[in-house]
Amino acid sequence: MIQLPSRPAVAAFARFVACGGGVGLASSGALVLLDGAMPMMVANALITVVSTLLATELHGRVSFRSERGGWRVHLQSALTVAVCYAFTTAALLALHAAQANPSVVTEQAVYLSASALAGIGRFAVLRAVVFADDRRTRRTPALARTSVTMAA
Repeated sequence: MIQLPSRPAVAAFARFVACGGGVGLASSGALVLLDGAMPMMVANALITVVSTLLATELHGRVSFRSERGGWRVHLQSALTVAVCYAFTTAALLALHAAQANPSVVTEQAVYLSASALAGIGRFAVLRAVVFADDRRTRRTPALARTSVTMAA
């Protein structure tokens, strides 16, 4: 495994992409497996919920190496997913407002570009807010009690 100790954000982003991509591929496979077993809308909703829960756990433990967990983290992560969904949907709606019948290539280019931008934004919010390192934000006294004792 390649380590980038001087660039922790780059390494975290690489792990974020790998985890998110892996969950995305697994979700796609699960959708194919559920085809015919239940209506596609139900299967998609189920897979979206399960994949969001799984991705949140992976991002917390692997991407950001955080010890944070619980339903609050999952809710915050789900909100970032909802914002990404709204962003990609708005991009596609804007495309269809600008062009009545865009080509599949144009539609995919807009969708993938919007998804990439949304993913970068999601990474930033997850890193800065949801999985922020408590040790960075916790204030420590200038002199610990043991330091004062040792100095005396």
